[in-house]
Amino acid sequence: MRSLLTEFADGLKGFLERVGRLARFGLQLAVLTPGGLLRVRPIIEQVYNTGALSLVIIMTCGLFVGMVLGLQGYEMLTRFGSEEYLGTAAALSLLKELGPVVTALLFAGRAGTALAAELGLMRATDQIAAMEIMAVDPMRRVVLPRFLGGVIAMPLLSAIFIAIGLFGAQLVGVQLFGVDQGSFWSQMRGSVELADVNEGLIKGAVFGVACSLIAVYEGYHAIPTAEGVGRATTRTVVNSAVVTLFLDYILTAIML
Repeated sequence: MRSLLTEFADGLKGFLERVGRLARFGLQLAVLTPGGLLRVRPIIEQVYNTGALSLVIIMTCGLFVGMVLGLQGYEMLTRFGSEEYLGTAAALSLLKELGPVVTALLFAGRAGTALAAELGLMRATDQIAAMEIMAVDPMRRVVLPRFLGGVIAMPLLSAIFIAIGLFGAQLVGVQLFGVDQGSFWSQMRGSVELADVNEGLIKGAVFGVACSLIAVYEGYHAIPTAEGVGRATTRTVVNSAVVTLFLDYILTAIML
């Protein structure tokens, strides 16, 4: 019994220490952010790397998620004779939940692992150590632009995911099942409020900060070996997924 308690205490202590290091790392980035925003070109390059290069998977998954919503939503609403509310159901599901969450998970799997692997490789090849020797701050030079690029790209990707998802739901509901197109869009416009849109945007922004922070933290502190870089990318995906779902519950509870 004592050994179990000791292991639990050690595990809890290690977890809290890791959270503390991550929080301190995030505060360092927050302090550097005002000055880093003046370096526009590196940020634009990172928005392209994390955002534009993720468009294919975001749009593809958004289309199929929307089509599945159309299938499931139509099957459920026909039981109550309310097929015209398919647009409302799809819009609220994508705006409030599926859009930000699924985008964050895809972002972590594609862009987050790329950020972690890139920084981990720089650590393994002593590029970060070389910057420190030359009195160049690697946090300001290489970490901050990647972090800001991810933070900016994530809400944009979430908005694109939602738009493509609505198109997929409309494609199935209107074109396949014959739901009236006017009812599909008019019911959506009449039922979706600005607060619903704001909830999706806020979640996308928060998830972007969380996933980008975890990615650059894991990559920057990766063990400088091939195995260490692999573990950093794995931790990026796992931790981002867990934190995203945890924050999703917290934000949903607050906004309700």
